[in-house]
Amino acid sequence: MQKPSSLPSGQHVVVIGAGPAGLMAAEVLARHGVAVDVYDAMPSAGRKFLLAGRGGMNITHSEALPDFLPRYANRRDELAPFIRRFDNGQVRAWIHALGIDTFVGSSGRVFPLEMKAAPLLRAWLHRLRESGVRFHMRHRWLGWDEQGGHRLAGPDGEVSVSAHATVLAMGGASWPRLGSDGAWAPLLQQRRVDVAPLRPSNCGFELDWSEHFSQRFAGEPVKPVVASVARPDGGMQNRRGEFVVTAGGIEGSLVYALSAPLRDAIAEHGSARLYLDLLPDWTLEKVHAELIHPRGARSMSSHLQSRLHLKGVKAGLLRECVSKQDIADPARLAQAIKALPLTLLRPRPLAEAISTAGGVSFEALDDGLMLRALPGVFCAGEMLDWEAPTGGYLLSACLATGQGAAAGVLEWLGSNPGHASREEAHK
Repeated sequence: MQKPSSLPSGQHVVVIGAGPAGLMAAEVLARHGVAVDVYDAMPSAGRKFLLAGRGGMNITHSEALPDFLPRYANRRDELAPFIRRFDNGQVRAWIHALGIDTFVGSSGRVFPLEMKAAPLLRAWLHRLRESGVRFHMRHRWLGWDEQGGHRLAGPDGEVSVSAHATVLAMGGASWPRLGSDGAWAPLLQQRRVDVAPLRPSNCGFELDWSEHFSQRFAGEPVKPVVASVARPDGGMQNRRGEFVVTAGGIEGSLVYALSAPLRDAIAEHGSARLYLDLLPDWTLEKVHAELIHPRGARSMSSHLQSRLHLKGVKAGLLRECVSKQDIADPARLAQAIKALPLTLLRPRPLAEAISTAGGVSFEALDDGLMLRALPGVFCAGEMLDWEAPTGGYLLSACLATGQGAAAGVLEWLGSNPGHASREEAHK
């Protein structure tokens, strides 16, 4: 994108939030000659970004866009323009320009060659500072003062800061200890901005395990299985993978991938039913044939292990979820093995979720991500009302909307050459 020819010199933009979306917005703005100050409540930038990268920094996914965009479900149309302008290929090129090599894993996910987030963040922050971006850490945003300036609680007390435009990129409400606590939501609602309730996404769920099952199998991985949940249209959404039994429920990549429909079903019906195919490579007919094979004096547990290789936590799940009468009936037991019902009672708390659903409604924004109720104020990243599975899609959309918000700022400043900062207007 070229710098708008009508963009006045001496423009100043404040970015609230030093996560990926805010940093990307700052980078684009600084590249176009805008003075940028970044404020964040935490002691250092990118805290959640760093923690998410401890297990291997997943940057994006290598899928072609026709497969990539549907990962954003009911918000794919709103996010598509931004992701097309900064797609997964461009994300990789951007990282390479920072001196960080990447590779595509067997799952199609894209990682830095060193599998670490810290070198990438260091290189990025260095480039931002070299371009003139100024960072102000330990400054918590408190909303606006009576003159329209930003109220910020800093190490030396409260300060007021004004600018020609603002990008809000304060994240959702997951992992609040890293700065994303959702405290911004009521402050925007007071300004008549439509904010959808913040809900957990990519999260675990709680079940009422028996004490025996919980004590014996908590921490055990369940793999491989196919998990299924009903879709609103009456069909089933299926996913193959693995999850982990916890003392009070289930969590892990397979559960996270289905968390949105499970969470929504609980909200609507009070609970959700998740079905597990414990033997995804076996047909129902084959399972039934093995179950009716004479077992002689062997126990059912020995029979399941010998004929179906079902043991450990999978066998424990059967005993936990299937009645003794159904276990004794080969036909009903075969059905349970291929579609074992788990009743999920509630998602784990929002603070434990990997990401957040809900946030600033796209209907409250124009095409440049500017709040219709607050001209000159733009939003980006996980503050917006969208969600996506893990696998690089979360970070990709944060980066793309950060760039999109910056583009919106540049267009707005260029079309408002006489616009002065509120600070100047109130002198």
